Formats: sequence, C-alpha cells, structure tokens
Amino acid sequence: MSILRILVVDDDSEMRQILTQFLQQSGTIALPAAGEADIRKHMASGRIDLILLDVMLGDESGIEICARLREEDDVPIIMVSALSTDQQRMDGYAVGADDYIAKPFNTQLLLARIKAVMARTRRTASLAHRRRVSRFSFAGWTYDGRTDEVTSPQGYQVTLSRREIALLQTLLAHPHIPLTREEIAAALDNSGGDADASGRAIDVLVGRLRSKIEDNPKAPQLIKTQRGMGYIFATDVIQSDA
Repeated sequence: MSILRILVVDDDSEMRQILTQFLQQSGTIALPAAGEADIRKHMASGRIDLILLDVMLGDESGIEICARLREEDDVPIIMVSALSTDQQRMDGYAVGADDYIAKPFNTQLLLARIKAVMARTRRTASLAHRRRVSRFSFAGWTYDGRTDEVTSPQGYQVTLSRREIALLQTLLAHPHIPLTREEIAAALDNSGGDADASGRAIDVLVGRLRSKIEDNPKAPQLIKTQRGMGYIFATDVIQSDA
C-alpha cells in the first residue's frame, strides 16, 4: 500500500550517496545510514521495508549487526560486500540475511534482487507491521488502523471512503516527505482498488480528503501542495500499537 522504504547502510559516504540517489530515482524512499546507531534511529522513527547492509562497516561488522537485528525484527536484509566467496555468503545467510550481492554490481541487478526479496517477504512483513502499528496520531487527529476509524481533535468520527483511507494511510506512512502524483497513484494501486489513479484523479481525491480533515481546505496545513511535484503531509505523525 505504500512506497518502498529502503535503508542504505554503508560507511563509505560516496557509495552511500550513489546508492541512495539511484534508489530514489527508481521510485523508492532511500534513507542513508553509516552504522548500527543510524539503523536503530531510523527503525525507531518509522517503517523500514528493506535494509541494504554492507558487510564491512569500518569498526563494525555487518554480519554481527544482521544477527542482532534478526533477533528483534523480520525486516528483509540484503547483505552487500566486496567479499564474495561461498563462505562469506554462508556467513550472511547463517545470521538471517535474505540475500547477498557482491560488489561491484549492476544497479539493475540490484533492483531485481530487491524486487525478488520483497516478493517473497512482502505479505509477512506487511502483516507484522500492521500488528505492531495500529494507531496514528497527527495534529490532534487519530487514525485506528484496525478499524479504519478517523477521529477529529474534537472527538467526533469522520467517515472516509476506501480510497480516502488508502490515501490517508499513504500520507501517514511518509510524513514530511514530498510524494509525486505517480508515487501516490502507485501506492493506491497496490492497495487493491480499481478506481482511476491518474494525476487528475489524485488531485480530486486529495481535495476530498482535505475537505474532511483540514480546518480550511482552501489553505491546507496538513496536506500541502508541492509545486511542480505533488503533495507533502506537513505534520508530525506518532505511531503506536495501542
């Protein structure tokens, strides 16, 4: 239902930047991380769908980080390394990595491997995330992901259509991140709906959602227009499992 969020973990700032930019241009949300502390920070602050984890991270070991992450989370992990012997690959798989790709690699091959891993794990990861996060709070509003109930700051419930709920879910998953109409349309299409997801249809859908959650839909403060791009959910979102 949402755009893929990939954590790129590499202690080489140039490689980290190259991979992050490539993945962003390929339609994902790519977040850079230099080591385990950055990984923990990103995972604590929002959903991560997949981690590209370099094996050699200066003083840190990607293999050891993978083992610790796997004890706590089932997020898909692809190990990335210049070391490509069978033993190194087996070490990665032994600690729970989902795949292993050797440097240097073709970027299109990397995309194919990411898609393959996500195809195997998407349903499990999605269900696990929905179990962990069931409530979203933003600007006094709340959205209950278990019941699809939306409650205003004044305490009354607002009825949203299925497509409006899907749009709200997409925006809640990406606060403060500009989304193109194409990215939003792709997320809505993945929600299983069959309604029109063209650029104009997205504008109309955003207008309908604004009319229900904005104090002044003509001067929106939550769903703001990004000129020449699309939209941004311009408020903090707090996720919880209660």
